[in-house]
Amino acid sequence: MLLLPARRSGVVQVYDLNILGPRTGRLHQPAGFFIEKEDKMAIAETGERTALVSTDWVAQHRNTPNLQLAEVDVDTSAYDTGHIPGAVGWNWKTDLQRHPVRDIPTKEEWEALLARSGIGNDTTVILYGDNNNWFAAFAYWLFKLYGHENVRLLNGGRKKWLDEGRETTTEQPSVQPASYTAQEPARELRAVRDQVARALDDAQSSLVDVRSPGEFSGRLLAPENLPQEGAQRGGHIPGAVNVPWATAVAEDGTFKPLEELRNVYSGVRPEETVYTYCRIGERSAHTWFVLRELLGYPDVRNYDGSWTEWGSLIGAPIETGA
Repeated sequence: MLLLPARRSGVVQVYDLNILGPRTGRLHQPAGFFIEKEDKMAIAETGERTALVSTDWVAQHRNTPNLQLAEVDVDTSAYDTGHIPGAVGWNWKTDLQRHPVRDIPTKEEWEALLARSGIGNDTTVILYGDNNNWFAAFAYWLFKLYGHENVRLLNGGRKKWLDEGRETTTEQPSVQPASYTAQEPARELRAVRDQVARALDDAQSSLVDVRSPGEFSGRLLAPENLPQEGAQRGGHIPGAVNVPWATAVAEDGTFKPLEELRNVYSGVRPEETVYTYCRIGERSAHTWFVLRELLGYPDVRNYDGSWTEWGSLIGAPIETGA
């Protein structure tokens, strides 16, 4: 039996420093936002924590006690070619998935990964990776799913760190194993296929397909540069709107300013339950991060089964075309 959480309610004020004045709305209180402008960092402080840190911040604080960097890349060999000193490397194929069952890590597997990475319950975790933080965002979602509050993304990820010519190393860090106890999974942050199927007939729910237009239309089964595999059929879930994940990212790999992000997602209503999906759940975690952690949407759920699952289900409804 699926347990569906109650919809959040309430009104908060969102203050976007140097962007917009106070704005009142039915929004989740976002984690905060760093904005690079004229080499100065402005902070939109809306809570007790921030969702993003800059490359400057990491360069200055990476040796702080009880802080741990973790790199997780689409290219699982990238970490070994050079990474931020002190960062542990995670393989998304083995560390962020169960085997042989296709699922996220169990609570016990997640606890073991964090413990051997030197991460305790009070550790500040900074995540980053290639492809504009695809799998770093997926790892961030897992941290939130299992109840870890003090976790952030490096804005711009691996690309920005390397483009700025900052220090890297090929040495594996020596970390002291820790003890970690995860919470039970927060069901309100994740969607499974039966919830998505029910959402098709729910006027208070919306679906955001974050894949490329080619994948959305059914012309492609995967990003153009990857093997065309993973699902038996192409297309999209009926009623989904196509807002590609990359529309949230600037040329340097950082997230666009809040005002621009609001324009990008102006067709996605914050008062609805929003389901994000892609092909295998990592790009949709990136959009989940933008909507919930940066823009403050109160009820956003990542459907990590995504098109690999939906596009192979017998009898599941599918639409094609733009």
